[in-house]
Amino acid sequence: LKAVILIGGPQKGTRFRPLSFEVPKPLFPVAGVPMVQHHIEACAKVPGMKEILLMGFYQPNEALSRFLISAQQEFKVPIRYLQEYAALGTGGGIYHFRDQILSGGAEAFFVLNADVCSEFPLQEMLEFRQQHGDMHSFVILGTTANRTQALNYGCIVANADTQEVQHYVEKPSTFVSEIINCGIYLFTPAIFQHIGEVFQRNQQELALEESSNGWQRAEVIRLEQDVFTALAGSGKLYVYKTDGFWSQIKSAGSAIYASRLYLNQYSKSHPERLAQNKPGGPVIRGNVYIHPTASIDSTAVLGPNVSIGEGVTVGAGVRVRESIVLHGASLHDHTCVLNTIVGWDSTIGRWARVEGTPSDPNPNDPYAKIDSETLFRDGRLTPSITILGCSVTIPAEVVILNSIVLPHKELSRSYKNQIIL
Repeated sequence: LKAVILIGGPQKGTRFRPLSFEVPKPLFPVAGVPMVQHHIEACAKVPGMKEILLMGFYQPNEALSRFLISAQQEFKVPIRYLQEYAALGTGGGIYHFRDQILSGGAEAFFVLNADVCSEFPLQEMLEFRQQHGDMHSFVILGTTANRTQALNYGCIVANADTQEVQHYVEKPSTFVSEIINCGIYLFTPAIFQHIGEVFQRNQQELALEESSNGWQRAEVIRLEQDVFTALAGSGKLYVYKTDGFWSQIKSAGSAIYASRLYLNQYSKSHPERLAQNKPGGPVIRGNVYIHPTASIDSTAVLGPNVSIGEGVTVGAGVRVRESIVLHGASLHDHTCVLNTIVGWDSTIGRWARVEGTPSDPNPNDPYAKIDSETLFRDGRLTPSITILGCSVTIPAEVVILNSIVLPHKELSRSYKNQIIL
């Protein structure tokens, strides 16, 4: 058994700026640990997991290498990074590295997209495949969305008794199904035959249109549109529906929501990661993660859903709620930070208030997902969480509301609904 985690590359993640300027998006900390560590941990727990491959087109850099070495030591599983020479799509990447994936005689492998947050019911997917399909069938993890939001995802129509996928449409224009694709799959080596057929077809089409604009290459293959659409109805593709939590992490706002989901899960999976109220310590409300190196005044009030990074300083009377404070940041006395991501090494002056508008799913709809809202609507910045890039300085006694501040800025006054370049 192996696992492949698709981490993408630098040209995407634009919705994640300015945070993706500093670290590759998969290494952005969610609930205190890098986003992709949640995936690695879930894969490492599956019995018989021999190797985890990260695949993407980031240049291998120091941060990525350091992370892989420490993850390998922590989870006791070989972890390697395979670099694509260009963006090959979700199917093209695994097809390009098929020999690496199958080496050692892998009988089955998981494929996980790095930008989702989930309970990762991988063991359940394996058991489901044994009960439903034959050993050569493939499984997609699905979940229920509401009718309007389902249009933003890959929609799956399945047989109610067998869960066999009969029809698959990526982002349909009209309602198809409430079951959506979670971006987590279980494949056998037979998948490469199907991807290979798409590859051959693409090559033939390219040979016919030699005069085309030349950038479209046969190796770019999308699992969803090119492979699943063709496999649906063939008796080989099944959907395992999960009731566990699941969300995409596309924009920075969705990172705060994902952080809440993971912090909530920690009460069962990692109670040691959650801060407790102690005499002489800060007031903790709800689920809060505090890095052991952070220094926090006993009069501060943190939570719910707060993650405090390495070496952060929090002064007296500070209030933090629904926020991620990244390493080295410093919140001076009596600041108020709500629905905000505070960038690395940023400083917020005394009595300042930094606040955003949460982009949470509708709490009254159990199937609501987070909207991937656009940055602008009618030429205006849509109110969303406030993001401070790295090394931003905010003076005392100002209010920053629904704004995005690019790295290395020193502000001199209050701002509202602005991108500060």
